[in-house]
Amino acid sequence: MKTLQSVLFLLTFCALSFRCMRDFSVLPIETPVRELTQIEKQLVESNNAFGLTLFRETVRQEEQKNIFLSPLSVAMALGMAYNGASGSTEEAMRNTLEFGNLTTQEINESFKSTMALLSDLDPNVRFQIANSIWYRLGFDVRQDFIDVNRTYFDAEVRGLDFSSPDAVNIINRWVDENTHGKIKEIIDAIDPFAVMFLMNAIYFKGDWTFQFDKKLTTDDWFYKPDGSPVSCRMMTQEGSFHYFETDDFQAIDLPYGDGKFSMTVFLPKAGKSLDAWISQLTPENWAEWIGSFSKKNLTLFLPKFRLEYEITLNDVLTALGMGIAFDPNQADFSRINNEVDLYINKVKHKTFVEVDEEGTESAAVTSVEIWITSAGEVMRVDRPFVFVIREHHSNAILFVGKIVEPSS
Repeated sequence: MKTLQSVLFLLTFCALSFRCMRDFSVLPIETPVRELTQIEKQLVESNNAFGLTLFRETVRQEEQKNIFLSPLSVAMALGMAYNGASGSTEEAMRNTLEFGNLTTQEINESFKSTMALLSDLDPNVRFQIANSIWYRLGFDVRQDFIDVNRTYFDAEVRGLDFSSPDAVNIINRWVDENTHGKIKEIIDAIDPFAVMFLMNAIYFKGDWTFQFDKKLTTDDWFYKPDGSPVSCRMMTQEGSFHYFETDDFQAIDLPYGDGKFSMTVFLPKAGKSLDAWISQLTPENWAEWIGSFSKKNLTLFLPKFRLEYEITLNDVLTALGMGIAFDPNQADFSRINNEVDLYINKVKHKTFVEVDEEGTESAAVTSVEIWITSAGEVMRVDRPFVFVIREHHSNAILFVGKIVEPSS
């Protein structure tokens, strides 16, 4: 009799739990948002295609590492640099950034309007974009290059004494402020050949539309690619979600705020290779998968995590076809300054993300460092050298020496 009562109680409890199951696929009533123009849609598609390709190539080069990129941040920083490129360099950057048949004017206008749209899209999500250009005092920057990036990227443009001990701190303070302290610095020194830094910073903070109950978060195990376990804090939710599944993977969509932003999690099935799945992450597959979600009742287990990531993207971007921009002998950035030869020395990218029961906070900074090819303005005595002390009236050589290792 007691067994029968226990079974009936369990069935009743399960039935009540199911009826009270939260529907995480139902979002709050959305406020009206203007439609994107056809050109804006084209730019978003271009940025997405570039971003997926960038991610695939980074994964290929950075095997068995945690990776976190902001394709939008990289595209914006390079978009500003693109306004200074000409000839074959401009063409290579256009192809790498997947701009297609968009004109430069259309690209710039779409970046500007899309920035404004994303920043004001959801009052319950904090999303900020900032751009800046820092150039060496005395370096002549073409006014049209400055004007176009001020107008369309809302870039803060500032001349700075790069030889000043405080120059690095000034630029890094801008990074710190525009990522709300999540990324403290992007540069550690300024080389004498550096004449310009083009910076983009993105900050995102969104609370889950349906937050996880902290009381349900427990100690658990997470298994690395080699099968070895590491401890984690596992969050739990039960309800009706937007969900998609194939023979190869599961996917779930978790909304922030009023649902205009979300996190989509893709999980390859047990025994399936994550890197092999990533190789299929093309714009075509992405569009098909995103369009295939539907409501499903399930229990979700998601680990809390925090990640800081840093990468120099030169090799990745070179593999994607932009190598000419890094070549001192071939790069053409004459629309920045047409009197000296310039090239991109480094594209540095740093990111931060933290996911917990309340939501997600993330930030990204991209720095495009422009160097001068000609050494006419700079002499770095950083290798063995000869020196002479002489008298000018008689041209007498008083001393001559060779230094292979300086000492003080």
